[in-house]
Amino acid sequence: MSDTLFGKIIRREIPATIVYEDEDILGFRDIAPQAPVHVLFIPKQKVIPTLDDATAEDAELLGRLMLAAARWARDEGLAQDGYRVVMNCREHAGQTVFHLHLHLLAGAHLGRFGTPG
Repeated sequence: MSDTLFGKIIRREIPATIVYEDEDILGFRDIAPQAPVHVLFIPKQKVIPTLDDATAEDAELLGRLMLAAARWARDEGLAQDGYRVVMNCREHAGQTVFHLHLHLLAGAHLGRFGTPG
């Protein structure tokens, strides 16, 4: 398992507010939220540093990440108003932890997406 921040969260070596967990995926609240609701979904068993490192063999896991986020959003009543799912890849895109993860953002009008900052 990874020695990244996320690996330590998976092993429960550091605290996190866990909101979703199944055999393969862990969902927890971001410590620096960018929206009223900001949850990270990560694979628990396999560490893929970036989306660019994923292979065809990882397609099922990537799909499960997306479906877990969507299921959680529906269960939390966020699907009606909408939510955003983002996966950053490398430094220029804002990735800071090199353990593949997706961000689910919701709880407010998120506005236009993709403007460089």
